[in-house]
Amino acid sequence: MKRLAKKEDLCTACHACEDACSKLYFKEVNSLKASLRIKVNDDESKTIITCTQCGRCAEVCPVEAIYQDKKGIYRIRKKDCVGCLMCVAACPENAMFQHDALLEPFKCVACGICVKECPTGAIFIEEF
Repeated sequence: MKRLAKKEDLCTACHACEDACSKLYFKEVNSLKASLRIKVNDDESKTIITCTQCGRCAEVCPVEAIYQDKKGIYRIRKKDCVGCLMCVAACPENAMFQHDALLEPFKCVACGICVKECPTGAIFIEEF
């Protein structure tokens, strides 16, 4: 199984990962539509917020719209999602995202597009 992993000390907060993600999935550069987020903390350290594939979102989904695929990645069946956002509230990583322009929440599916764009290697795909 794979997931997006991180080395936050390497992150420069260039946001290339967010731009690549939102462009691939939503056809626009919009950090609020990226499935990972880079947060710059008060002490200038960076926090990379991304899904760890823990499955908590699937556990709380009342309509079972979130499932684990054969590769171990939790995915959302948009046609089944009712937009209750219980998964957003339950995510221990705060990595299930919601945007007002969309009915369904969204999350990282470890596609790796952000990894290709990261100039420092702060994010990478890891087997777990």
